[in-house]
Amino acid sequence: MKNFDIIATSAMGLEAIVAKEVRDLGYECQVENGKITYKGDVRAIARSNMWLRTADRIKIKIGEFKAYTFDELFEKTKALPWEEFLPENAEFPVSGKSVKSKLFSVSDCQAIVKKAIVERMRKSYKKTTWFEENGPLFKIEVALLKDVVTLTIDTSGSGLHKRGYRSGQGEAPLKETLAAALIKLTNWHPDKPFVDPFCGSGTIPIEAALIGQNIAPGFNREFVSEAWPIFPDSVWDEVRMEAEDLANYDQPLDISGMDIDHRMVKIAEENAFEAGLGDLISFKQMRVQDFTTKKEYGVIVGNPPYGERLGEKKAVEEMYSQMGKAFAPLDTWSIYILTSNEDFEQVYGKPATKKRKLFNGFIRTDYYQYWGKRPPRVDK
Repeated sequence: MKNFDIIATSAMGLEAIVAKEVRDLGYECQVENGKITYKGDVRAIARSNMWLRTADRIKIKIGEFKAYTFDELFEKTKALPWEEFLPENAEFPVSGKSVKSKLFSVSDCQAIVKKAIVERMRKSYKKTTWFEENGPLFKIEVALLKDVVTLTIDTSGSGLHKRGYRSGQGEAPLKETLAAALIKLTNWHPDKPFVDPFCGSGTIPIEAALIGQNIAPGFNREFVSEAWPIFPDSVWDEVRMEAEDLANYDQPLDISGMDIDHRMVKIAEENAFEAGLGDLISFKQMRVQDFTTKKEYGVIVGNPPYGERLGEKKAVEEMYSQMGKAFAPLDTWSIYILTSNEDFEQVYGKPATKKRKLFNGFIRTDYYQYWGKRPPRVDK
């Protein structure tokens, strides 16, 4: 099978987590800003779409070159083997972006790339008339960074955060890919209790259950490249079979989500059922300051309100302070909180063991990590 240059795109700050996932699938990779690059065949592309929990999209890199003029962009684009990817009836819209490059007009770059591909395909398919573009979809992107042009085709379709289980959501939903990353940055194992005290529409508990039972995040959805001629049908069938075989549906889980808003609790329950995990996660309406537990060695992951809006900050900081008091007795629990509030440690009442800078959408946040005591070692 032919090998491709594959790019898994990533949110800022999550590159190392995506790279670990790629390596866990068995592919050697390189890490750059916002992307992880590796080589693989069509099966590698299908498996990446099916399994990568924290990547945004999977793209095929068709070519990379320097271009300082529109002529150069046209000729070098036209020189690439587009016919190896696009069938004669392909629908191929071109999107673009340009950063710190001489060719800064994105609309011109898009039009030139489109024209160059058409020229190449006319020659390859010996066509004199216009292309119908009534076949499978190939989303092409022309990205310029410091005069280096990268041409890619998106194999995912909808972003990978769209798992197919979210029937409802709140005002500021956490992306599923970031939720999965927050869990992967903890010391949680499926045999430990897991709690999200600000569960909203249930994204973090649902992602924890998928991780806990090793259910592929792409199992419930379709991908744009499933319709491509370069992918034999058997590839997607095999990858779905592999996902089914590797899922551990018998793994018992102790996962719960709470929220102060009873409407969000109902939405979270519906989303969990949509994901096929309704019986595995318990949701209830509760204020974080009322949380108590006799269980030990659990993990709390929370994405509380940040108090970004005028007039909310004081109330949010009061809640952080009460949360700190409620969590203080949980010395065997590890607690992980994502917030943009820079005074969080002070208000919570305890310095974090570690913190990590992450972006929730365009909001710069810190992930405050409080590590609990380790369980005593059991001598075998």
